[in-house]
Amino acid sequence: MKPFLLNTNFDIFAWVEHFFSIANLKHLLTYNEGEPMIFTGFFFWGFFAVVLSIYSFIHKKRGLRNAFLFLVSLFFYYKTSGLFISILIFSTISDYFIGKLIYSSKKKLSKQLLVTASVLINLFVLCYFKYAYFFTDAYNDLFQTNYQVFNHFAQFTNETVGTSYSVNQILLPVGISFFTFQTISYSVDVYREQVKPVNNILDFGFYVSFFPQLVAGPIVRASEFIPQLYKPYSLTQHEFGLALFWILKGLTKKIVIGDYIAVNFIDRVFHNPMMFTGYENLMALYGYSLQVYADFSGYTDIAIGVALLMGFTLPTNFNSPYKAKNVGEFWKRWHMSLSSWLKDYLYIPLGGNKKGTLGTWIALGVISLFVILLSGKMIVLYGFIWAALLITFLAIWIKTFRTWLTTNVNLLITMLLGGLWHGASWQFVIWGGLNGLGLMVYKLWRKISPYEKFNNFFVLALKVLITFNFITFTRIWFRGESMESTWQILGQITNNFSVDLIPSITSSYAMVFGVMAVGYIIHVLPTKIKNWYQEKFIALPLVAKIGISAFAVFGIYQSMSSELQTFIYFQF
Repeated sequence: MKPFLLNTNFDIFAWVEHFFSIANLKHLLTYNEGEPMIFTGFFFWGFFAVVLSIYSFIHKKRGLRNAFLFLVSLFFYYKTSGLFISILIFSTISDYFIGKLIYSSKKKLSKQLLVTASVLINLFVLCYFKYAYFFTDAYNDLFQTNYQVFNHFAQFTNETVGTSYSVNQILLPVGISFFTFQTISYSVDVYREQVKPVNNILDFGFYVSFFPQLVAGPIVRASEFIPQLYKPYSLTQHEFGLALFWILKGLTKKIVIGDYIAVNFIDRVFHNPMMFTGYENLMALYGYSLQVYADFSGYTDIAIGVALLMGFTLPTNFNSPYKAKNVGEFWKRWHMSLSSWLKDYLYIPLGGNKKGTLGTWIALGVISLFVILLSGKMIVLYGFIWAALLITFLAIWIKTFRTWLTTNVNLLITMLLGGLWHGASWQFVIWGGLNGLGLMVYKLWRKISPYEKFNNFFVLALKVLITFNFITFTRIWFRGESMESTWQILGQITNNFSVDLIPSITSSYAMVFGVMAVGYIIHVLPTKIKNWYQEKFIALPLVAKIGISAFAVFGIYQSMSSELQTFIYFQF
């Protein structure tokens, strides 16, 4: 859409006529692939202002309120993902009726079959869009065939709606990993009798598609959110101030810190690591740890603030993760909604740290299949068979090994599946496996560590530093653009560090490294200090809060060094 240029002879009537022209309205109301609706875009805030204005008139009528928010959430997703909205609607309808059937069924077997159906349907949809290329390429490699991916969804929409999507390409719907996990949790919670099924499909649709957290979380449990559907709207002065603070904090993290260091340094290094010294590669890696935190937590901060303005509470998703003293604590602080979801819906049902179950061996089989297909070599299949036989033999004859295996196997499985959740590639398998091994090693280390019970500053700082560096090291595989570039980064860091160039490089990237330093300093500030300046902002008079917010937003958008960057976790 071309901008409407103003001149000295500005005509308000001409401007209004342009703004409400058919072409402009069509652009605003239809999906544009190159312009998805994101929190940092001005269009989103215009959309939210309209939503909030209408909401202020209907918020007391619960049914109308929920239906309205469901419809605007569908519009939000349509502006983000186009006709993939049909996938969201399909998940909503199928899990709504399955949930009601689970609750009304009298026999346990019927309930189990229904909840299994819900899980399988959701996982099938997820796998079709997320892993179709992986399975097709792997099958071709293994059996020397030449099958091509065919997008049945695109063909269906082309025939029914008249679109012109390519049938030879499968795109990943934004947020599909998040809303499928959300609908799975609903069916399981109904089965566990932790929540009653929602009676109105519009209410359920609102739960599934609530636009602040729809495309990148936090993942909201049915048992936490559905009770809020039936509560009257409430927003205290303190909550209003807190919501503004969350939004400003999120925008600052995303635009001022995350986007700035990515565009001006990190993306360049990861795109071509051989063009940079080992020192630059290392600093890019430390920068990426800050960027992915600022980007992802910035999104959820904005989501929490926007939801709170409408009277809904979303769960906190990050809790200063780089303050963690060990890998286990890190995963309790990072992407908390996914970590707790994996724990409650995967790790514990598999047997936790007490035993392996049938599900354990099925999950191991799935992971093994992925790894074999990733390799594309039959020799890896034979290797897995021999490894399985050896492990089985050792588990039968050596009690200590059997105990260790049953205690840790579910932990490793959970982390490996968490890696594969991000994508089907060797890099995510290695990343998930390293984090699983890190958790297992820490469990052994804490039993013999002479420092485990020490809480003085230097020991705590050492624990935090070791944990942070381990997590950052694993991110080489998470961020690397390919396995080749990943090994290039490691090679540059170990073989081409160029110590003599450090002063000049540091000087050249003074602004980038300065922003990184400020970002990390703010992150490690004591919680008391963060709570202090948060409460100071909330306690300000309304006029002062609005004035500071306007000034902050102006400064945030002035700091942009390029076009708006999408959020990292949109790709998952």
